[in-house]
Order: sequence, then structure tokens, then C-alpha cells
Amino acid sequence: MKAILIPGNGGPSPQDNWFPYLEKELPKIGVRVINVQFPDPVLARGSYWLPFIKELGADEHTILIGHSSGAIAAMRFAEKNIIFGSVLVGAYHTDLGMESEKQSGYFDQPWNWTAIKSHQRWIIQFASVDDPFIDIAEARFVHEQLGTDYHEYTDQGHFGHGGHPRLEFPELTESVQKILQN
Repeated sequence: MKAILIPGNGGPSPQDNWFPYLEKELPKIGVRVINVQFPDPVLARGSYWLPFIKELGADEHTILIGHSSGAIAAMRFAEKNIIFGSVLVGAYHTDLGMESEKQSGYFDQPWNWTAIKSHQRWIIQFASVDDPFIDIAEARFVHEQLGTDYHEYTDQGHFGHGGHPRLEFPELTESVQKILQN
């Protein structure tokens, strides 16, 4: 079992946020972690990221863990590929009226929610009411469409960005562990 960590756009590195924490903690529950620099890190365009996820070996034994636009990439990947499961942190479903999101290419086509859901065994989702970038209605809509194992907070912002530094994410590790044990 392996997990591929997919960052958000804006140019983050594999050492940002809670990714190093997951890299240390997930192997303790039997999950090998792939945490590497993605190409096109500022715009995070699907035309680069989706083939790169495939190159990293994403398959039916892979968990995709995506933050922000990384969550969008995980959902778009699952539309056409079978994976084991995914964790969506700060997920949304529209371009949020932002030019950089429009340029990503993820919102050029309607979502195939049925395919995303049927191409994996489970989906865990984390969202926060006080996210400064993503209205909570976006996350709730994703939850309704996918029937995710949904965790909503009031005080986590964008889970590591926007004034809410976060270097650990034990709830994520615990949620994955519970699913793997069942």
C-alpha cells in the first residue's frame, strides 16, 4: 500500500505544511509515502499533474492524499483511474472565480461524480468553516456528491495556509488507519 501526497498550487515544496508529518507517520501503519515535487507547482495544471500522478505509479493499491488543488487533482484522477482510496483536504468543485483556478484546466468539463466514487473503495474529506479561500458550501457539495467520510472543523482555515500553520495532522492518519483496519 502506498500514498501519493499531492500539494496545492502556488509553489509549495514537499517539506511544507503537514506533508513531512505524514511521511513520518503513515509508514507506521503500513503505508509507504511518495512525497515529491510536482511539475508546474504554481498553476498545478491538470495536463501536467494527472500524467505525473500516473508516472508515480498510482493504481488500485494507492491512496491519493490531496490538499486544495491537490484534492481536485485526486478527484479528476479518480474519474478515469482505479485507486484504493483518497483523502481530500480543502476540496472544492468550482474554479472559485479565480483566474489561476481556471487556468488549471480542472474545471473545463463537468464532474463525473459517479466515476470518482466507483473507482475507489473510500474517500475521506476534511474541511473547515473558516477556510479563507474556499467557502464551506464547496466542501459540503463535494461531500454530498461523493458520500465522503466527512470531517468539518470551525478553526482549521485552509489546513496550513492562510494564517493557520499546521505541521501535524493526526486526524488524517487516524482516519486512514481506521479504514485500513476494517
